[in-house]
Amino acid sequence: MGRYSLREFAQKTVQKNQNQGLFELEGERMLEVHLNGMVWTTKGSMIAYIGNVKFTREGVLEHGIGKFLKKAFTGEGMQLTKAEGRGVLYLADGGKKITILNLQNETLFVNGNDLLAFEPSIKWDIKMMKSVTGMVAGGLFNVKLEGTGMIALTTHYDPLTLPVKPGYSVCTDPNATVAWSGNLYPELKTDISFKTFFGRGSGESLQMRFDGDGFVVVQPFEEATFQQSS
Repeated sequence: MGRYSLREFAQKTVQKNQNQGLFELEGERMLEVHLNGMVWTTKGSMIAYIGNVKFTREGVLEHGIGKFLKKAFTGEGMQLTKAEGRGVLYLADGGKKITILNLQNETLFVNGNDLLAFEPSIKWDIKMMKSVTGMVAGGLFNVKLEGTGMIALTTHYDPLTLPVKPGYSVCTDPNATVAWSGNLYPELKTDISFKTFFGRGSGESLQMRFDGDGFVVVQPFEEATFQQSS
């Protein structure tokens, strides 16, 4: 196992076109984009391409002054690259697993760290959750995606979707929260004393509480999605 001739290796790992449309998984950790026009990708996610593809970094005012001011004020780290042309584009993010979702006039909130690519038909905006009495510097930021089209999300290992029902709240660690349905409006909460915010950060000291009717997606990994104030 794991030992091949050059011919065997090339045959085993060769690109396979499954004719699934614009977005297609090439294994669990690589996205294949059959480009004939334009898609938005996160900066630095391109690993290879075939054909005539041009990459343009997101312009300062690409999405209007409102989004520019939000990104400048919040320090939101999501930076986009426009991929245009005709060809095949390969995207990845640190070996994270990729999931393709097809929105049908729907809304999804996504942690900016976990967004890989989306079609230009999808509208997006940066949203902020208010901090808990200023204990979290700048609050917690996420990306609102809405409309019809495909988006690609990334997770460390397999994602888990938890249903949220009226009267049945779900609380999550912000660092492990990937996405949630657009009809949910989470709140930041803490059940631990203020002194726990000094020293090592803890997902248990700060939580996201989801109420309503929808779902929330988590991953078995804690990413740094917020900074605690000093």
